[in-house]
Amino acid sequence: MSLENIWLAIGFLGQGLFFGRWVVQWIASEKKAESQVPVSFWYMSLIGGLITLAYAIYREDPVFIAGQSIGSIVYVRNLMLISRASQANPPVSPSSPQT
Repeated sequence: MSLENIWLAIGFLGQGLFFGRWVVQWIASEKKAESQVPVSFWYMSLIGGLITLAYAIYREDPVFIAGQSIGSIVYVRNLMLISRASQANPPVSPSSPQT
């Protein structure tokens, strides 16, 4: 397998993960019968975006690099906000006393 084919596979992997996040979001929304954005959506966005960014850097495509770089910042920030919110509001277990 040539280096070019390996990078094409990496590019398709990144795009596949990036597309898959919409499938995850759609399934979560259908289960709740309302729009949902699960945490896995943001992880898939970040991982798929970073893999696609690596491919864009290999291809030396400044437009693609800029888009994926900015997107990655947004995905990290959303994960930080989700983490902060979950630390501030830990889930209540059914066995703990309610006040």
